[in-house]
Formats: sequence, structure tokens, C-alpha cells
Amino acid sequence: MFPALLLIVIAGNITFAQTDMKPPVAKKVPKVLKIHGYEITDNYAWLRDRGEKSKDPEVITYLNDENAYTESFMGQHKELADTLYKEMLGRIKQTDSSVPYKLGDHWYFTKTEEGKQYRTWLRSKAKDGTDAELLLDQNKMAEGFKFFSISNFEPSDDGNLLAYAVDTTGYRQYTLQIKDLKSGKMLPDKIERVTSIEWSPDGKYLFYGQEDPVSKRNDKVFRHVVGTSGPDTLIFEEKDVLFGAGIGRSLDKKMFFISSGAATMNEYRYLSATDPLGEWKVLSPRREGHEYAATFNNGEFYITTNKDAENFKVVRAPLNDPSEKNWVDFIPHNPAVKVDGVSFFKDYAVVSERENGLEYIRVMDMKTRRAPVRIETPESVYTMGLGNNPEYDTPSIRYTYSSMITPNSTYEYDLRTRKSELIKQQEIPSGHDKSKYETTRLWATARDGVKVPISLVMKKGTKLDGKSPMLLYAYGSYGISMTPSFGFEELSLVDRGMIYAIAHIRGGSELGERWRQDGRMFKKMNTFNDFVDSGKWLIAQKYTSADRLVIQGGSAGGLLMGAVVNQSPETFKAAIAQVPFVDVMNTMLDETLPLTTGEWIEWGNPNEKKAWDYMYQYSPYDQVKAQPYPNMLVEVSLWDSQVPYWEGAKFAAKVRELKTNDSNVLLKTNMGAGHGGSSGRYDRLKEIAFEYAYALSQVGITK
Repeated sequence: MFPALLLIVIAGNITFAQTDMKPPVAKKVPKVLKIHGYEITDNYAWLRDRGEKSKDPEVITYLNDENAYTESFMGQHKELADTLYKEMLGRIKQTDSSVPYKLGDHWYFTKTEEGKQYRTWLRSKAKDGTDAELLLDQNKMAEGFKFFSISNFEPSDDGNLLAYAVDTTGYRQYTLQIKDLKSGKMLPDKIERVTSIEWSPDGKYLFYGQEDPVSKRNDKVFRHVVGTSGPDTLIFEEKDVLFGAGIGRSLDKKMFFISSGAATMNEYRYLSATDPLGEWKVLSPRREGHEYAATFNNGEFYITTNKDAENFKVVRAPLNDPSEKNWVDFIPHNPAVKVDGVSFFKDYAVVSERENGLEYIRVMDMKTRRAPVRIETPESVYTMGLGNNPEYDTPSIRYTYSSMITPNSTYEYDLRTRKSELIKQQEIPSGHDKSKYETTRLWATARDGVKVPISLVMKKGTKLDGKSPMLLYAYGSYGISMTPSFGFEELSLVDRGMIYAIAHIRGGSELGERWRQDGRMFKKMNTFNDFVDSGKWLIAQKYTSADRLVIQGGSAGGLLMGAVVNQSPETFKAAIAQVPFVDVMNTMLDETLPLTTGEWIEWGNPNEKKAWDYMYQYSPYDQVKAQPYPNMLVEVSLWDSQVPYWEGAKFAAKVRELKTNDSNVLLKTNMGAGHGGSSGRYDRLKEIAFEYAYALSQVGITK
């Protein structure tokens, strides 16, 4: 048993006394990389395990030792973590149902039951769910597995068959299965590494995308005869390593699409759904810089494109010749508004767009072609988006709405009357009084003069005197926007006086396509500078102080964490780096790793000297140096296929070796999960409670 840690509180801040248990010391096994005139020694390369199904015992022992140290270190805060977990659990309606959605003759929905980790999947011919038919019980299916995830839940058009895929390791490698819903029996079909699926209208064929077993690149699309064990017909292979491919179908179910895309270009192929054995045609050939997405409606193609439109526009094209010379503007380009996408229903077009960092939904009557009307929003800082709307011929659509103080809400919008009706709002059984909180959006100034939006929530009446603790979160990559949505977990922080903030830094798409482009490739440093400058601005405006500021980010946001603690360690009290992409150079040099080649167009290819020189200056593992570092919690997952566990493990070991102060570096490995953490809802909640107990403890809050 490990000795208890002694807690010393000095001037409101926590420090930790030395204990008999010391942090593990990773052995050094020098490995030298010579490239572009550099000679770089990596002492911790041995922590990398190339085995997919099994792991090196020495590595496992080391990770277990790190887990034991982290558990011992956090043992003094176990009561806080338990309290947070109970609070968060109290905000969940544990026995609940999702909003049913109509597909064919049935209404589909899921249910959760108190005490059970997973959902059940059901359908009913009645909208209210009476006489529901059980389709899948994920709790029973997950028995005997540490991890269990279901994806690609797709009933056939006639509702007689159900295709779905399961992952039992967390490696995000899904196996397709088919269930006969009339007999309740499983068909013999079983296909590995499936990433996307679409039924033919008659249910005889199933199209699916498949990933490469090593690189995990989605590189092939097949046609499968239902009820057989193959062999399947390869209908498309994407040979360009920068691209990935997938299969889809228009909402009117009349057109199949194979989408092939990279970070800066796309190519679509199409085929009439009534001719599943037919010949696929290219809609618009790929070319560098041209991004587009296609759908089909009422005999025409509709294409969301950035051709002569940085923030995208929507054009239409005839079926007999959809080449670019025949494209006609449907929704013209607006430099101030980014078009995220458009969905077509029988008589209406629904546009998802973003302006000045906020999301909007516009609805157009396709008969009158009058200017689209925006759905009204009741708050100034919020998030909204289309819900699950699989029916083409419908008088209404669903959309979701929330803010940092308004629980997740589902609305039904009548397309004819233009009125919204709230049909479900997330219940908070323990109670939620939104009047106790305030949410706002601020604009920090980055070092190059650019204004960076920050969304935050805090207790109403919080004094701006620099004494408030803060958790600052960000991501900033791939054009993914971080939305100011409702997080019931964060309320446990805010109720204890902590401000929760999101920095919408460059690399996301919050402020449009230029915002994305200015935070990738040879402008990636803007992402890290924006975050550091946002933190310093919040300190200068007295929202918090450097010794009260905790930061958090995961995956590419974990790269952000590593880069900013190297660049400006004095700005932050502590950092939580979740499944962090921190060994940038080694990962991007190894084409055998999952996802590497497709990422070259996002970060750069370090085999090229220009890219190497730029990437090396921010690669967190390579830039760790002898300097003081803030306290750190680094979290990884053993079966992570997107960011291997060894990236965070190596980073933690190197920081611990080189730091010149007495800060603590914790490494926590989830031994039974992948990139997204635990699959069970209670297990995931315990992980969040652990992280927030750590964050609170760093600023002297222990209850």
C-alpha cells in the first residue's frame, strides 16, 4: 500500500509534500534520427509498442507503475472526485429515452436504464413508443468486453434488415453485422474494418467503405450481396495516400455518392440508386484547393463549393451534365457567412451556416424560392444545429439548441408556419437554475492584432479581481469549431467559483474558412499563439491569474497543450492533456502508422525540409527543454488508434526529466479503451470527475 500524501495549503494554493513514493523514472535507450542535417536523440522511443493486438510486458509494467503513482498522488482528492461524480450523476436522468425519429413505417429511438452502462435500441410504429420492438441491447452485447461501441446503425429501406457495426477494443476498427428484424436472427454476413454503409433500395445490396488494416485510411468501397459471405465487388479504390473515401446516399434516396476527400480537395462519384450495378461517374474531378460536397434533389445536383467562394456557396447542376461549366448559383457566396452545409427535403432547403462565430439555420421554400429565413435564437451566445432528420417528405424538421447555461434542447420546426416547438429538453434531476449563472463572449487580442473570441460561463456576480480560478479549453485544428454548448459536468466547476472558458483559436472554423486556413500547415503557430495570448489577455482583464489558470485540450488539443507549456509555461498553473498528439515528428515520419499519410496535408510532410523546419519548432516532444513547467496531467489510452499511447507517455517522461522546478507530472493510461476513452457512460463520467478533481485541486479547491 502506498503512503498517504501530505497536503499543505499555503496562501490559498496547493503544494504537495514529498512522500516515500517517487514518480517512476523511465529508462533511457538512445535512438538517433538523422534527417535534413539534424541529428536527434530520442531516449524514450522504446515506449512505443508496434503490436496492435498485444503489448510489450516491459511497457505494460511501466504504464502500470505510472498509473499507481497517479492513483497515489490523487488519493488525497478521492473524496473530491467521488463528490464530483455524485453531483454529475445527479444531473443525469439515468432512465431516459431519446427523441424518436421517423424512418419508413417506424419511429426509432434509444433508451437508457439506471445502473446500466449502455443503451438499448428500439423502434415502434407509434410516435410515443408504445409496443416498442427491441432491436439491440448493447448492455447484453457488451458482456465480457471492457469496451463496446456501436456505429453505422442503418435499417434497410423496407425496415426488414438492420446493418450495424461494433468495436470491442476501442481501436475504432468496426465489424459490420446484419440482423433480420422479421425473424430476429443474425445473417452470416460479417465484414471487418467497415467505416460507412448504404443500402440499395431493394435491400439486396449493401455498399460499404473499408479501411486499410495498417494505415486505417478509408481507401476502398465495396458492393456486398446481402446474405452471403462474399467475395464482395470492389467498386472504388482510392490510391492517393492523402485521400480517404466513403459511401453515402441523398436524402431522397435516389442517388449514391462516393466521396473522396483530403484536407483541401474533394472528388465525388455518383450512381443512380435504381441501378446499383451500374457505372459510377465523376461529378467534378479533384484539383488542389477545390473543396466541395454534393447531394441530389428533384432531378438536380446541389453542390456546396468553395470555387470562387472562400466561405462556400451552393450551386445546382443538371443531371445530364453536372460539370462545372453548368453550375448555377443557388445560394451565392457571402464573404461574412460560412456555409457549413445544405439539406434538401421535398419542398424545402435547410442551410446550416456560421456568421461572426455563431451558428444559424436558414430555411428556404423550394416552390417560392424566396430568400431563406433564419430560425430565431433566444440567446446571444449559444450553439444550434440540425438534428436527426432522415425523412425526405416531411412537414417539419428537428434542430438542437443549447448554451453554456441552457440544457440541450430539441425543437421541432414547422416548415410551413415557421414556428418552433420544444419537444425535449435535457432534464437535470438535481435541479438547474440558469439565473445563477451568466455566459458571455469576449474578444482577446492576439500578438498580431487579430481578435480571438472566447466563450465563458461563470457564477453571476463573479468579481473580476484576478482571484477567480479558471479552466480554459481549446482545440484549434481541422476546421473543427468548439461550440459554447451546455455541459452539465462543468457546472461542478462553476458552482465552486471556477470560470469555465473556451478559446475559439485559429485552426477551427468559428470565424469562417480563413480562420481555419490561418491555423494550419505553415500558419500553425497562430493556433498556439492565439491560446497563449488569450490566456494572457484573460489575466490582464482580471478574469483570473497565472497561478489560478488551468488549461485543457485533447488529441490535436493535446498538441496545443504541449506546445503552449513549452512556449509560455509561466502563464499557466496546470495543464490537462488528453490523448495528446505531442510526438509530431516521429508520427508524421512513419507511414505505417494509422492516419499519418492523410495528415500530411494538414500539418506538413516532414520528409520535406521546409515542412520539417516549421513543424519541428512547435512539436511538443522535441521542444521540451530545461525550464520550469506547470503541473501536468497527461492522459492516454492503450488502444488508441488515432494518437498512440506512447506519444503522451514519452512526453511525460521527458518533461519530468528536464523540468527545473518541483512541478508534478502525472501520466494516466486507460488500459481498456481507445481515443474516446471509456465506452460506458458511468465509466466516462468517472473519468471526467477525476479530471475535474485534478483541475480544482490545482487551485486550492478540495471540496
